[in-house]
Amino acid sequence: MNILAIGPHPDDLEFGCAPILMKETKRGNRVKMLVLSRGEAGSAGSPELREQESRAAAALIGSEVEFLEFAGDCRLAYTPENAFRLAREIRSFKPETVLAPHPGENQHPDHSAAGRLVRDACRFARYGGLEDLKPAPAHRVANLFFYRITQHLQEPDLVIDITDLVPQWEAAMNCHQSQVMNKNYVELQKAGARLLGLTIGTEYALGLFRNDPMRLDAISDLTLSSRNF
Repeated sequence: MNILAIGPHPDDLEFGCAPILMKETKRGNRVKMLVLSRGEAGSAGSPELREQESRAAAALIGSEVEFLEFAGDCRLAYTPENAFRLAREIRSFKPETVLAPHPGENQHPDHSAAGRLVRDACRFARYGGLEDLKPAPAHRVANLFFYRITQHLQEPDLVIDITDLVPQWEAAMNCHQSQVMNKNYVELQKAGARLLGLTIGTEYALGLFRNDPMRLDAISDLTLSSRNF
């Protein structure tokens, strides 16, 4: 299976969903991380350093990583042209599953813009009549899920036990030393995962939010429950 994970800045994917990606690479699935800026507006770390940190983290995750040049950090615009560009990437990689930041408003406008762009791109990638995307053949994404870069006190649609991967997740987050040396982002993310894990009876968990209804043949196909409290 091909899985495409998209983040607007270096470190967003690592903080938001790295253990979920690690589970898939350990199962032999191909994961590609697509980063839409190099953190040019950040107060700490040069764009060159931020890219190096992302590449080091991707190696720990077992993922490919590619950077796309848009207009830079804080300038990610929600436009059809940018969605078409992401749709071309989807048609090229042909993922069955795509992960993107939650499109809801949060602390950085690039996060929500990226989520909306990816949502539109997944739709555009399947339309065979779009001249903007030819000659690449149309591709239908089976699943689009959203992750929260800061997902504390959220109620996700899917909850994934990541307890066995917390040390590796911590190592991937710590690759971004330019960002974590002055703020305790690592412990913040772990605290949120710890809280979510407790609600399902595990030590740590991360959540995903669905874009579409989940399809089942029968409710008896559900063999694991997240219900604890």
